[in-house]
Amino acid sequence: MSQKILVVDDESGIRTVLSISLMDMGHSVSTAESADEALLQIDQARPSIVLTDIKMPGMDGLELLKAIKTRDPDIEVIMMTGHGDMDLAIQSLKMEATDFITKPIGNEALEIAIHRASERIAMRNQLRQYTEKLEQLVEEKTRRLLETERLAAVGEAIAGLSHTIKNIAGGLRGGMFVLEKGIDMNDATALSQGWEMLKGNAEKLYKLAMDLLNYGKASELSLRWCNPNEPAIRAIETVSGQAKAAGIPIDFEPAAFTGELWMDADAMTTVLSNLLFNALDACMEQPPDKPKSIRLTIADTRDNSVCFRVIDTGIGMDDKTLERILQWFHTTKGTRGTGIGLMTARRTVEKHGGTLRLESKWGHGTTVEIHLPKCT
Repeated sequence: MSQKILVVDDESGIRTVLSISLMDMGHSVSTAESADEALLQIDQARPSIVLTDIKMPGMDGLELLKAIKTRDPDIEVIMMTGHGDMDLAIQSLKMEATDFITKPIGNEALEIAIHRASERIAMRNQLRQYTEKLEQLVEEKTRRLLETERLAAVGEAIAGLSHTIKNIAGGLRGGMFVLEKGIDMNDATALSQGWEMLKGNAEKLYKLAMDLLNYGKASELSLRWCNPNEPAIRAIETVSGQAKAAGIPIDFEPAAFTGELWMDADAMTTVLSNLLFNALDACMEQPPDKPKSIRLTIADTRDNSVCFRVIDTGIGMDDKTLERILQWFHTTKGTRGTGIGLMTARRTVEKHGGTLRLESKWGHGTTVEIHLPKCT
């Protein structure tokens, strides 16, 4: 498949040699000697593949990669690296680079990298066509089948679940790619990073399965009189290992009163665990120089309820994301959004006769409040 390729390198000799090789392979080639010039060409001509050096004066290859993906995520970017730049190459893969090849670049390695990028382009085009047809089919079937609120809710849940599975599958594929590179190049660093990526996404897959099981169990409450501190302490124990490994403290302020709540302690442990894991993930997304902490408090309120509050200093949510989540909490129509964990939490809390609400600001953390009645 002939591609429109942009070669970016500050050395004219490399640009010339690569241009000749790529044109001999049947591709259309343009060149740029800097990242700034490359971005101008991308805005004007939109190449399908960019082949860029990872180290250049001014804006380097990683910055160029980030700028390209911001402009158009579908452009495939192949990084050219020196033998001592493996860490940068691995970092570029995490930033969604298609591949990397080491200098000096042989024709065989170049052809393999371009072929792999071309396959990704072809697969994406086929998937887009298939998705468009599938969306049309789904839309037609939905008009016929989604006649009740229950079916609409099922449709929303499937859409959210499909999105989550797609993200996890993408993470697994990325881990396998890095691992394969490590095997091919006998690189211990790549092997370790690829393995960690695989383990992380496998854990996400396991958590998703458990969330689905918990969601199904949310309607089967086993109520008993219980101290509200009990599920909170158990939830913190569940999350503490991961929080300690991440260096993120969890501060706990237990209930000061001695009363008990009529509730399912196991179900509420799951709810609070989900919220703490979400808070931990949000904190880990903050830049390294930002303070990261989680606080769980339990307090009596004036409205004859007990308030469980999870406060984090994580990345937070913008107004648009928060609006989608709040809409999902209150209706099953016309929204996409929250994860299964939040859906389970909301369902469990409502089964207890309580309420769940969110406050969040992008870059400044999130607060989740659960109010459970003292008497049901």
